[in-house]
Parts: sequence; structure tokens; C-alpha cells
Amino acid sequence: MKKYWKYVSRYKIYFILGPLCMIIESMGEIVLPYLTADIINVGTVNGDIPYIIQAGLKMAGISLIMLCAGIAGSWFAINGASRLAADLRKDVFARIQKFSFSNIDKFSTGALITRITNDITQIQSFTQTMLRTTFRAPIMLIGSMVMAVVMSGQLAGVIGIVVPVLTALTYILILIASPRYTVMQSKLDALNSDTQQTITNIRVIKSFVSEQYEKEKFGGINDELTEKSTHALKVMIWLRPISRLAINITVIAVLWIGGNHVTTGEIALGTLTAFIGYLNQILNSLNTLANVLLRASRASASDKRLAQVMNETIDLTDDEAAFPDKQVESGDIEFKNVTFRYFKHNREKVLDNISFSVRSGQTVGIIGSTGSGKTTLTSLIPRLYDADEGEVLVDGVNVKDYSLYNLRESVSMVLQVNTLFSGSVEENLQWGNENATLDEIKEACRIARADEFIETFEGGYSHMIEQGGRNLSGGQRQRLCIARALLKKPKILILDDSTSAVDTATEAMIREGLKTALPDATKIIIAQRITSVIGADIIIVIDEGKIDSMGNNSELMINSLPYREIYYSQMGDNKEERNG
Repeated sequence: MKKYWKYVSRYKIYFILGPLCMIIESMGEIVLPYLTADIINVGTVNGDIPYIIQAGLKMAGISLIMLCAGIAGSWFAINGASRLAADLRKDVFARIQKFSFSNIDKFSTGALITRITNDITQIQSFTQTMLRTTFRAPIMLIGSMVMAVVMSGQLAGVIGIVVPVLTALTYILILIASPRYTVMQSKLDALNSDTQQTITNIRVIKSFVSEQYEKEKFGGINDELTEKSTHALKVMIWLRPISRLAINITVIAVLWIGGNHVTTGEIALGTLTAFIGYLNQILNSLNTLANVLLRASRASASDKRLAQVMNETIDLTDDEAAFPDKQVESGDIEFKNVTFRYFKHNREKVLDNISFSVRSGQTVGIIGSTGSGKTTLTSLIPRLYDADEGEVLVDGVNVKDYSLYNLRESVSMVLQVNTLFSGSVEENLQWGNENATLDEIKEACRIARADEFIETFEGGYSHMIEQGGRNLSGGQRQRLCIARALLKKPKILILDDSTSAVDTATEAMIREGLKTALPDATKIIIAQRITSVIGADIIIVIDEGKIDSMGNNSELMINSLPYREIYYSQMGDNKEERNG
């Protein structure tokens, strides 16, 4: 638990005063049975009312101090644990933000959500419990045992039998519970993943009338979680009945033995009463410690799962960047014998010996069959992945020698999956440039041909977009994402099949607008439609991870059979469009 020390040190006032208040409360509890014995043995037996009142006032004063200390201790515990959890949650989230795509691929979305929510909540709950009981329960246990021996050494022998038995039973229950909590948390991962996937894809599910299938699948996962949760939590169900049984049996034994001693005059009635009070404190303290250990077992399972995230080796960093302060100035791109695999242990190459160069201001079209490696190729430019072999250069500098921030700040990507967030149109567009003025936003939307539909919204640029842009059409989402990318004013613009839902006339206007708006930027267009790339300065034909051919439209129509096949399959023999 050393990893949590930095959080404890930030809020040490809570972690010091919380236990201190609980120590004061526990000391008061230890004193009360002694005063009760004194009232009975002296005040009640002798009929000394003033003495009873005086002792009673002492007990009331101690109780008031205990009340204040208990409330304060709980306040410090709640605040300390909550602040620790908040900082831990921020750090886990920040760690996930640093993950490369390959790091993220090792965890499901649901697993990461569970870790940042439920697992941290378990740590918070344990921390709060620990602050309230770490010192209180042991002090109560030891103090009550000492006072019980002082009250009656003869009756204390009963405690010597019960305590070891109860301790052994608690230890056995913890050994059983610990692995069950780990399994329970993994099942919670599965439930969160399925829920997230179902909600995200609800439109597809409904269009295929698959609601019943999804219900049955969710029901199965939910039943597994219920089974594993019950399997783990029923251990705690056993703890309280066993503890209460031990307490009741012990109290009966003490009453039987102690009653005989009271009858013979060996022990005073007040002393027996106090002894029973201390006995209850001892057994309750053991019960409390058992609950703390069970919570610790559950928190330990969550701690291990959080450690998997925090200790995950980030395989893509800029720690060894040779020029961390260097900015991308022009946007020249060069690939030198680049080879890439998604899985390093797999010999299958997604990209194989790719080499080409592009000057700033040029437009590059990349075309090829589905799964040929087009998107992967462009993902290497902003270092979403790193090449296994060869080099990717921007402005003549290896991309690994830039800081990730400076490199990615110079690149705008419009991906196949158009990601929009819940918020206004303006707020979504400001992801490209948080300082963009409304006039700049409107100009970017004009170039992306998004102004046409934004102006039809009742709120215009204040119109609220649902999460993922669910209340927009595919073409509208694509044009907003292009506008957002333009606001970044990039040196390199990558459009990954980003006009597939836009008609060809609008697409042509967008391409023309990009030439005017970003004349010096390197523009890379990945497309399935030949019309999207036909006017590019360079067209690269990718086939099974390799460059099949490269050139402009006229050159490829002469030299590239795959290009001609794609062209004629889409364009037929239209000479006018062929020369476009």
C-alpha cells in the first residue's frame, strides 16, 4: 500500500485527526463500565444518592466528549477517504489518457470503467473504515482485556478460550473470501462492457430486431455476476451470526460462573456487570476487526486490478525524443522502408516495406481494398502506433524525435468513425481550437459545407448535439468533423474516408475549399471512391500492406492494373470524369 502514501501525505490532517478522535472515543468507552461498577458497588449498595449523581454526571460528561469525538472522527474519515479516492481517480484517468492504442487494446472499455469507478470506490470504502477502526478497535480490544483482568482474573479465563477460537474462524473466512472477490470484480467488468456496447450500438440492435438476443445475453452475464457476488458475499453473512453466537455463549458462561461468585461474595455485582460490559467490548472489537479484514480483502482485489492499469508499460512515449521543443514547420512526410505489425509476436505484416515522400502543400490520395492497411499507414504519422522497422519522417525528422504534443498538434485527423460529444455545435467544433471565435467557426463550417444545415437548426451554433451525434445524419457528422479539423489549422490534414456519406457534388466543393483554406498543408485523403482522390497530386495504391503503384491519375491509368480496375468498376468508361 506504499503507492497510496502520496495521497495520505496530501491530506495528513484528516489521516491524523481522524484516528486521534476515534482513540479519544474508545478510551471513553473503556472508562464507562468501570464507572458503572463503581456506581453499583458504592452508590447503589450504600444508597448514596449524591455519589450516584456525581458519578452519573461524570459518565454524562464522558459520553458527551465521546459523541463529539465520534462525529469529528467520522467527518475526518469521510473527507480523507473521499479526497484520496478523488485524487486516485484523477491519476488513473490520466494514466489511461497516456495509453497508446495497443495499451488500450489489452483492456476492455468496461474493465477500465469498472476500475475507475467501482474499484476505486472499494479503496475509498476501506480507507474510510480503516480511519475509523485502525486504532479504535485494537485499543478497545486491548484496553477491555486489561480492564477485564483487573475486574476479575478468574472470569478472564473464559475470554482466553473464546478469543483464539473467534480469531481462527475469522482468518478462515478471509482466506475463503479473498479469491472470490477477485472473480466477482471480473464479472462486473463483463457486465459493464456488455452494457456499454449495447447502449452504444442500440440503433443497430433495433434495426436487426435483436433486442431479445441482447436481453438474453445480458441476462446470462447478470446471472453470472449475481452468482459470483452471492458466492463472495455470503462469507460475510456467516461472520455476524458466528460472532453473535460466540458473544452470547460467552456471556451465558460468564453469568453462570460469575453469578455463583456473586452469591458467595467473591465478586461484587457491579464488578460482574462491568466485566460483562468489557466482554461485549472485546468480542465486538474482534467482530469489527474481522469486518475490516474482509473489507481489506475486497479492497486488495481492487488494488491489484488498479495496479494492472497503473503498472501497464506505456509502449509509446516521447521520453527519448531528440528534439522535444521542435515544432513541425511545413509538413513534409517521408516513409522509409516502413514495416508494421499490430501484434509483435505475429509474423503477419500489416504494412510491408512502405516507402514514399510527400512535399508540403501536396494532396495525396490513398486507395485500396478494405483491410489493405490504408488507415494503419496514416496512423503512424501522428504516432498513434510506432513502426516496427524503418522510419517515418516529418520535415526530415523522425516522428519519434518530436514530443507527442508538438507532433500531434500539427496533425488533424478525421477518422472513419465520426466522434462528436454531447454539447452544442460550437462546443464540439472548439475541440479543434478552444480559442476559436464564432467567425472562425463559421468560416470552417462554410468550407466543410456544414453551414448549410447548421443554419436550419433553431439554435444555430447553439444547437445541442446528443452523445455521439445521434441526432445528426452521417453526412452532417462528417462535415462537422472536417470543420473541427480545419479549426486546428494543421500542417498535415488526414481525411480517412471522411466524405463517404456526402454526395459527390458536395464532396467536390469540400475538396476545393480545402485547397483554398490550407494551401500549404499536406493533405492525405483515404477513400474507397475514386472521385475522392482522382484530382490528387499523388495517388498511392495499397494492396495487402504493400504499395502496388504510385503516381497521378493519368500515370496510374497507364501503369497500374489495380487502379484501372477500381476506376472502371466505379466510373465506367466516362472520359469526361476520367480527365477530372
